[in-house]
Amino acid sequence: MSTPRPDRGLAGAVQRVTASALGPYQSAVIRIGFSATFLLFLLRELPHRHEMYGPDAPWRWDLARQLISGNQAFTTLMWSDSTVWFEIVYALALLSSLLLMLGWHTRAVSVVFMAGVLSLQNRSIFMGDGGDNVIHLMAIYLVLTRCGQVWSLDARRTRGRGSAEYAVQGAGGRRVPGEAAGIVLWVVLGAVLVGASVAGGLGGTVWLPLLLWCLWIGQGAWWAVNRYLPRHELRTLLDVIANLAHNATLVVIMAEVCLIYATAGWYKIQGSRWQDGTALYYPLKLEYFTPWPALSDLLASSGVMVMVLSYATVIVQVAFPFTLFNRRVKNILLGAMICEHAGIALLLGLPFFSMAMIAADAVFLPTAFLAWLGGRVASGRERVFRRRGRVPAPRAAGGGPEAPEPDGDGSHTLVG
Repeated sequence: MSTPRPDRGLAGAVQRVTASALGPYQSAVIRIGFSATFLLFLLRELPHRHEMYGPDAPWRWDLARQLISGNQAFTTLMWSDSTVWFEIVYALALLSSLLLMLGWHTRAVSVVFMAGVLSLQNRSIFMGDGGDNVIHLMAIYLVLTRCGQVWSLDARRTRGRGSAEYAVQGAGGRRVPGEAAGIVLWVVLGAVLVGASVAGGLGGTVWLPLLLWCLWIGQGAWWAVNRYLPRHELRTLLDVIANLAHNATLVVIMAEVCLIYATAGWYKIQGSRWQDGTALYYPLKLEYFTPWPALSDLLASSGVMVMVLSYATVIVQVAFPFTLFNRRVKNILLGAMICEHAGIALLLGLPFFSMAMIAADAVFLPTAFLAWLGGRVASGRERVFRRRGRVPAPRAAGGGPEAPEPDGDGSHTLVG
């Protein structure tokens, strides 16, 4: 019997990391979760947008400009102080959040989504409840992921192209679905990028202009190779680069979530209120954090419940990073953290903070569970359409949930 080569495991790992974009369901949940969170936040603050980020904000435009000249942050709201420009930026932030949630040309829309998040948050840095920092970071990370492989209009368009032979024929000169929209997006975003670079509107840091230019040039090269050299080695090289960027970004997201919980937990341990188990009592007595006063008073009246919840919060946050080595324990603590954030949303009135953290936690959800959940949602959708007399779109082969496509992020379009 032959002895297995010692480098086979390493070679297999390298092959897996470079040959496919891992975690398609997890990245899709992150995409949907954060875009939906920001969309709902913008809709809720729609009547107050001028006071928060616009011309009527207490943090005036000239004050924001002075601050940004020092920290070199990026925000398109510093390009002009007119009300019309503010409304355009706010509308684009709303639209990009909706389109990213639906998964329409995710590669391009994720860049616009990132620009919207950075523009609004950097305009008024004193707004927010902690969840803003998570959305801020994840909006940047999403740009580097192939988050439209499943549960997106991009994936549906990829399936609609039919067989692989049809895709190759389309690359040889025929139009493929979504190509015209992708070309228009690429040209428009390129024009905006050129104008912003010439006018110096991309901030004083080097990383953001470099990232945007690399994405724009790389996407143009991706489209050209897919259309005219679909079987060339360049096609494989570009696919490997995209997979590496996606997989590395997922690792960074996981590390970011672990860092958030680890630092939060260890800082809580050092606090005397957390040590004696009374920390939860105080926010329950603050009017600002009591949307349901009767419920908050009921919980605060039980010293045992306050102590148990306070200690449980610290234990779960400190222990979670160490449970990643045990899948079963990790899933149990993951469920506990999701329930904890749901309780924060209900008891303390912080729904968007909780939605952001639950979306971040989703990167650790098991693939089997997410695939099962997708199947249940698809089945429910079919039942609704059947009752209305409509024929739903065909599902993946075998009748199961949507399967990840090799180019499910719209790789045959110019901007997918």
